[in-house]
Amino acid sequence: MRKYLNGSDISLSMAVFLAYDGYDYEDNTVSATALLKPIRQLILASRVPPSQALVDVSGLVKSRMGSAIHDAIEKVWLNHKDAAMDALGFPERVIKRIRVNPDPDTVAEDEIPVYLEQRSYRTIMGYKISGKFDFVGDGFVEDFKFTGTFTYINGTKDKDNQLQGSIYRWLNPKIVTQDEIKVNMTFWDFQPARAMTDPKYPPQQTLTKRIPLLSLDETEAFIRNKLTLIQKYENAPQEELPLCTDDELWRKAPHWKYYKNPEKMSRSTKNFDSRQEAYTRLATDGGKGTVVEHPGEVMACKYCPAFPICTQKDDLIAAGSLNI
Repeated sequence: MRKYLNGSDISLSMAVFLAYDGYDYEDNTVSATALLKPIRQLILASRVPPSQALVDVSGLVKSRMGSAIHDAIEKVWLNHKDAAMDALGFPERVIKRIRVNPDPDTVAEDEIPVYLEQRSYRTIMGYKISGKFDFVGDGFVEDFKFTGTFTYINGTKDKDNQLQGSIYRWLNPKIVTQDEIKVNMTFWDFQPARAMTDPKYPPQQTLTKRIPLLSLDETEAFIRNKLTLIQKYENAPQEELPLCTDDELWRKAPHWKYYKNPEKMSRSTKNFDSRQEAYTRLATDGGKGTVVEHPGEVMACKYCPAFPICTQKDDLIAAGSLNI
């Protein structure tokens, strides 16, 4: 069982809630979510000494809130769906057509199957692949995400969501029959005022994003490739492991800071998203200022379980790309 710290002296009532991990971990399996991780993270995370892997419960608030939302959705669908759908205005004839967690081979043509938190397995290349989707309704796989607006604005998890949904379909071809995943996003940092002025900002606190799935052949090719990499690097020294890519690091775009007076560098005169714009401004001002390029900040390292021992992280901090 994993151990946690309570260095922030959170009250016992909340600390117990935060320290409980309800995820059903299994030995001798490769989970669908593990297949999405960069190979460097996947390999190094298992090498972190237990003393360095301890996590303070104060950093688990968002994760546990997400799990609580999952549990609440499942509870309603299992015990209160009829009353809730009636409150939403659905006619009784439609409500009665819904079957929760049926055997897919017994679903009648006029019935609407709904599946919740079903774990499934499939063996390939000697590995047992495991995955448990959140929800499948009428053939569409759905995932519930309690996340920040940064994820929506920058699309940092779109590829992972596509792959995750594709793997769930590969594991459950009789249940997941549609070629899209519905990602139901709830934003913990939603700002209604910004939603009214920023077209890139999510328009509401909870919304659904539809992402096309890979074909079954493409999905199996991805799985085989990742398993091949696991076999290749499982016992390799860290210096031989592939570095995480900019996409895997969630690297932001670079920006350029223009300083009109090079002797006063405490605050830039103006920031630019392109090198050309910055140097055009420098030329316009007579070429007496200076332009400083700032590499795009990386974000994923802050949430990586391999952080304590990863040397790439050290290099990124030294380069100014990772701010801790």
